[in-house]
Amino acid sequence: MPPARVQDVHDLAEAMPHVTVVTGGAGNRVYQVGGKSFVFFRTPRPDAVDPATGERYADVIVFWVPSDDDKQALVQDPGTPFFTTPHFDGHPSVLVRGSRIGELDRAELAEIVQDAWLAQASKRRAAQWLASRGL
Repeated sequence: MPPARVQDVHDLAEAMPHVTVVTGGAGNRVYQVGGKSFVFFRTPRPDAVDPATGERYADVIVFWVPSDDDKQALVQDPGTPFFTTPHFDGHPSVLVRGSRIGELDRAELAEIVQDAWLAQASKRRAAQWLASRGL
């Protein structure tokens, strides 16, 4: 399976049902289902910085997760590029830099995007989507 690309994040998020795209003030894209964000491209913030230079990361992508257990599994696994910051303590999401998205393959990324959508979709929409896939 080929490595994931940032464009794959856009393609996969847009392919989910009932998705709307909101463009933030800085031109960043926010993918929503039922008015709830499930993937968004974050603007540079002081809590996500290069440890060597202190420069704010300009390529952070936020993905919702189903639970804190899922979050911890992703951020504590040294084999994944996911991380969090104190700003996101208690928030059901994980962060990844776009420059590291290629550490995932497209199938892994698809699962992350789908799980993010399922975490934010209404129970009815989630059930319909899962049923349409025989799950």
